[in-house]
Amino acid sequence: MGDFGKQIRLSRILRHDRGTLVVAFDHALILGPIPGTTDPAGQIRRLVEAKADAVLLNLGNIRHFADALSSGHVPGLIARLDWTTAFNESAAGSPNGFQTCLVAHPEDALRSGADAVITFLFVGSGDANFEKKEVRRVGTLARECEHLGLPLIVESLARGSNVQNPRESKWLMLHTRMAAELGADVIKTENAEDNETMRKVVSACPVPILVLGGSRTGSDEEVVNTVRSIMHSGAGGVFFGRNIFQSANMSGLLLRIHSALADKASVQGK
Repeated sequence: MGDFGKQIRLSRILRHDRGTLVVAFDHALILGPIPGTTDPAGQIRRLVEAKADAVLLNLGNIRHFADALSSGHVPGLIARLDWTTAFNESAAGSPNGFQTCLVAHPEDALRSGADAVITFLFVGSGDANFEKKEVRRVGTLARECEHLGLPLIVESLARGSNVQNPRESKWLMLHTRMAAELGADVIKTENAEDNETMRKVVSACPVPILVLGGSRTGSDEEVVNTVRSIMHSGAGGVFFGRNIFQSANMSGLLLRIHSALADKASVQGK
């Protein structure tokens, strides 16, 4: 018997006819109840009804995902396994810089119905011991996921004292390839500063890259244009959070993003 578990579960997340849209809704664990997250049950239901390809949740919110499935559409479910201080004020006052820790294991996610799990991988901290622990943690999770037939998504990022520009080619090239070598099945990472650089990053990585959106900084129109630009870089899709759930017309925006993601076929045909 072959190991088909990962292949089957990934098919519930990745689209091959167009780019993939994953909506990240895991922010409140790190940032608290930011705008768009104060009604998790309602927002998760709206994301399901708007036909996101997959949704990223912390394990505590999966109950709301289960309740929302009566709509008929079942997006892929990705579970967050860890927590970090990299995006809040805790790291600024700490002599040890920022930290990460596991809050769940792959088996917990599988038992909760997840199709995949996600974990951070940080480089550039200036702390060799911290980065050693990061590599060990991701490698250990990759082996556990292989045993379970559960896809592993690695959110690889450059953060810390050595990083002036996290979107710089040298950092994107380094940590995306590290994640793939450790056993990631999919990578979530930042967009490069231009399409040509991002195209090189995608070409140098042997597994699909989904580009994250970061903070919401513009209008829905700007969000859609960003998606089109990402698809022209050759990425496998987008992994957006605030750019979607902080929209005043979330369902309408998802429809427009799905249309923009169809650019994958036209780009690959050139």
